[in-house]
Amino acid sequence: MSSLSGRCVLVGVTGGIAAYKSADLVRRLIEQGATVRVAMTASAMQFISPLTLQSVSGQPVHDTLFDTDSETGMSHIELARWADRVIVAPATADFIARLATGLADDLLSTLCLATRAQIAIAPAMNHVMWNNPATQQNIATLRDRGIDVLGPDSGSQACGETGPGRMMEPEALLQWFTNQTEDQLLTDLSVLVTAGPTWEALDPVRGLTNQSSGKMGYAIAIAALKAGAKVNLISGPTTLPSPPDVSTSRVTTALDMLTEVDAQVSNADIFVGVAAVADYRPEAHQAQKIKKHTASFNLELVRNPDILATVAGRSSPPFTVGFAAETEEPVAQARLKLEAKKVDLMVANQVGGENSPFGRDDNALILVESQRETDLGRGSKQALAQRLVREIASRYHAKHSAPGS
Repeated sequence: MSSLSGRCVLVGVTGGIAAYKSADLVRRLIEQGATVRVAMTASAMQFISPLTLQSVSGQPVHDTLFDTDSETGMSHIELARWADRVIVAPATADFIARLATGLADDLLSTLCLATRAQIAIAPAMNHVMWNNPATQQNIATLRDRGIDVLGPDSGSQACGETGPGRMMEPEALLQWFTNQTEDQLLTDLSVLVTAGPTWEALDPVRGLTNQSSGKMGYAIAIAALKAGAKVNLISGPTTLPSPPDVSTSRVTTALDMLTEVDAQVSNADIFVGVAAVADYRPEAHQAQKIKKHTASFNLELVRNPDILATVAGRSSPPFTVGFAAETEEPVAQARLKLEAKKVDLMVANQVGGENSPFGRDDNALILVESQRETDLGRGSKQALAQRLVREIASRYHAKHSAPGS
């Protein structure tokens, strides 16, 4: 059976010279067994004709927001519900900006807003447009929402210049669908993820916290969902939106997070502790703002409970994965934590310096076990999350298929 047999794929085409590649992408998807429908923007029709894409797909091409031939006149909703995968290729800078803003002023943007399907975009534009801070901010926004950004490639462009901005080749884009339709490694399993920082209040204004953005933990929650798991996310204070189809609980302090973990962990098969939980909290919380009466101020701190060790120390713990954020010797420090907390797997994550992951969209991870290390390399947090979830799934199934497990 072909890898995309039975899949319903919506291909969106926007107005760029790379639109000629869309026909090849549609052809390749159909060869893999997918049923493909195409939605075009008005500007896309200036580069490739609807008849070409209709001939390749064997389906009528959609370009109108309200279709009077539809039974309900709401073809955008029908298409949005029909698709189980959406890819916009090419995706112009204009379309990316409108999608990031949440505009729904034509058929394709409305489909992307109305669908529950996983969305990918394949950017295609001049390299200066791609590198523009506005475009990069829009790309970061879409990634944070769980939209996959494929490419762009670098090379010669239609304008005669050279640089990043070429749409990825259809054969490479097809790999995204292959990845999406891999065996659901975590089907029927429940995964509990913690993410983000905690906030330990000193008074109504000030508090102790850290630089964690929550992006890595959210990416792992999304990757686990794509792998077929039921996912619950416990998040400290972040600005990130709750991932679609992930049950998200919002907490503030380390004690709040522990309480929520205790309430949910008994139903979890796998626990991934990504949150950067404060090690200490103020011994006393001041009811009023602390005034600057003296030149110095003494602050008494008490230890917060170790959530990761608490989970691993349960009488019947889930498969437990922890993160070790370290400024020096991350692998050695991660191994010490692995042994001390008796977890199944530690993820070494170096922080500080020019490659610190705090607030960024990329990261570098090394898996640490008692007898080996696995370097996942550097990449986007979304890509690393997918690699990590595959590694976790492999170890979980190996542990539970072992004799006596």
